Amino acid sequence: MGIVVENVTKFYGTQKALDDLSFSIEKGEIIGFLGPNGAGKSTLMKILTGFIENYEGKISINGKELDIHKREIQQIIGYLPEHNPLYTEMYVREYLAFNANVYQTNRNRIEEVIQLTGLENEANKKIEQLSKGYRQRVGLANALLHDPEILILDEPTTGLDPNQLLQIRELIKKVGKEKTVFLSTHIMQEVEAICDRIIIIKKGNKVADLQTEELEKGKTLESIFIELTS
Repeated sequence: MGIVVENVTKFYGTQKALDDLSFSIEKGEIIGFLGPNGAGKSTLMKILTGFIENYEGKISINGKELDIHKREIQQIIGYLPEHNPLYTEMYVREYLAFNANVYQTNRNRIEEVIQLTGLENEANKKIEQLSKGYRQRVGLANALLHDPEILILDEPTTGLDPNQLLQIRELIKKVGKEKTVFLSTHIMQEVEAICDRIIIIKKGNKVADLQTEELEKGKTLESIFIELTS
């Protein structure tokens, strides 16, 4: 089993962000994680990556409890948060080298992820010189740097133009052939094009869990989403 979320509840003061949420993800699946703004998607992703610790319930990743093995689990997760944090004054290759030192990753991996994410022509530029699409590539390259088993991507295509969106989508599909991917987005076409399975939440509750191929039998994903979350 890849990820198991059992009865997870999270409060911010008196506000309930997650409400007894449960689901599981098999190794190698690409999961689309959907919900309206404020549904609790980013909160769960921050819990899975160990950035938020105070919650009720149980989470296991590769058979190990997150509360007990947090540092070990973090080493097998690559995370691209919604607001991609980059040191924009650094050069692309310099930034990746800096993070390789943090991860204690073999420096040969830097060139591998530069090629994997299509950054060969941008590697000697400062990050501040890059377009939004290429900055997202840098963030994804950084998430892949330590060759994680699991990728957690929070709104990875936000703000991209159609060409950039298509490029990042193809990149996620490519890396998803070898990794478990947990992907949050508001772009329904992206989920249909990339994901094997879709989980929809509303107010911290799971309201749907379906295979993408089931969509062909009737309603569109957009209509299902609106029906369940409006």
